[in-house]
Amino acid sequence: MNNTKQIQWPELPTAAWRDTSATLQLWTQIVGKIRLAKTPWLNHSWHIALYVTARGLTTSPIPDGIRTFQIDFDFVDHALRISTSDGAERHFALAGLSVANFYATVLAALKQLDIDVVIDEMPNEVPDAIRFTEDDQHRSYDADAVKRFFPILLTCDRLFKQFRTGFLGKASPVHFFWGSFDLAVTRFSGRPAPRHPGGVPNLPDAVAQEAYSHEVSSAGFWPGGGAIDYPAFYSYAYPEPAGFRTAKVRPDAAFFSEALGEFILPYDAARTSTDPDRAVLEFLQSTYEAAANAAKWDRAALECPIGRPGVVRQF
Repeated sequence: MNNTKQIQWPELPTAAWRDTSATLQLWTQIVGKIRLAKTPWLNHSWHIALYVTARGLTTSPIPDGIRTFQIDFDFVDHALRISTSDGAERHFALAGLSVANFYATVLAALKQLDIDVVIDEMPNEVPDAIRFTEDDQHRSYDADAVKRFFPILLTCDRLFKQFRTGFLGKASPVHFFWGSFDLAVTRFSGRPAPRHPGGVPNLPDAVAQEAYSHEVSSAGFWPGGGAIDYPAFYSYAYPEPAGFRTAKVRPDAAFFSEALGEFILPYDAARTSTDPDRAVLEFLQSTYEAAANAAKWDRAALECPIGRPGVVRQF
């Protein structure tokens, strides 16, 4: 494997960073809930997500009266930074903190910056949830593991944004959902969907129902857990149309997981392929086509050629 490929597609052994992944997910939930508490509701919960940066993950600017603040995970220096529009800043190292310590440190830093915020202390979308203020169990931060995880986020962000340019219809930003701990991009047919049944662990049914108010083809990258206990790319349709799960998708390593109700491409299968970028883009495109064809989306009206830097889209 050449050096460029090693940098963009590092190994991410699940067992070696499982504890760090669990801790980091809960930390991102605390930061995400701060954005949730301060930001007006946007369709499909797009107002709560985090975004990939050149150094980690960010809330993007959050309004606070006449000021604005932003919270950033810096996975290069392994720190959390809180910055305000009037030039104030607080930061602290991530290593050595339990979830309870992290929660207390973040809230104390916000108070020092005269930012008042109250969040729900219960994690979302995780089984056996422990209140943030009481969670001394999750306290792992392996900097080497994070150094492997972060380049994967950067690569996925780049490829998902490239894939997004081939769609004229409503599409989500490429964003990181802290509840499910995944980077995602979603396309919409424009048609309303049947009411979602809810039932997501530690998530109000109303949130899931609003998120899936319209037909979607959604794809993303997930570090793994549960039925798929390894990093993987995924793609699903809601509502799932007849014939979707039996569709032929690419590359050959992709398969439909009956346990999850989604197509899966193991990260290692993409990473070790001759052309990982191509493998992921084929997966994204072919699973979208499977959903759009099965549900009879108006593809001619919704699609366009993939965008190119500096070239105006022809129409």
